[in-house]
Amino acid sequence: MTPAPVLNWPPELLLRAQGVRAAFFDVDGVLTDGGLYFSAEGETLKRFHTLDGHGLKLLARAGIAPCVVSGRDSAPLRLRLQALGVRHLRLGTEDKLPAAEALLAGLGLDWAQAAAIGDDWPDLPVLRRAAFACAPPQAHAEVRAMAHHVTAARAGEGAAREFCDLLLAAGGHYRRLFDEACGAPAEAAA
Repeated sequence: MTPAPVLNWPPELLLRAQGVRAAFFDVDGVLTDGGLYFSAEGETLKRFHTLDGHGLKLLARAGIAPCVVSGRDSAPLRLRLQALGVRHLRLGTEDKLPAAEALLAGLGLDWAQAAAIGDDWPDLPVLRRAAFACAPPQAHAEVRAMAHHVTAARAGEGAAREFCDLLLAAGGHYRRLFDEACGAPAEAAA
């Protein structure tokens, strides 16, 4: 018998996040700590957290498409997203709304089936339209005010994973994935 999961959220939050089939992620200030690091040669360096990366993988396993829309583009970012199997992305775009709408259209989904996590003003149009909006605690005040949920974990330190876990729980996938991770037999995890 596997142990019971310890994470839980208010029912009204889970209800708001039900039916999500696509999750939009900003990069700098969500998947990273928001700091920009440059090598002596001018190469952009980024720090990603493994908890966040595993959360994106779990979303995909549950049938929720992780989508990345970022104003920046870099080789380290592309490498990380490729390693995580993220196929739905628009990089190097400051106008995030048309990019997100194109991704949704390509998935055959609408805003009622979308969630988003962002930290600054360029993310506001996507957050405003998503059925469920989330922000890390160090996000700009206007973004935090628009969010349905502000994570306890900081950006680049598990905020994206918290967002993923909440979406998995709202969609009824969390317990099955948790049981599988604990090594429960497939029939027991069902």
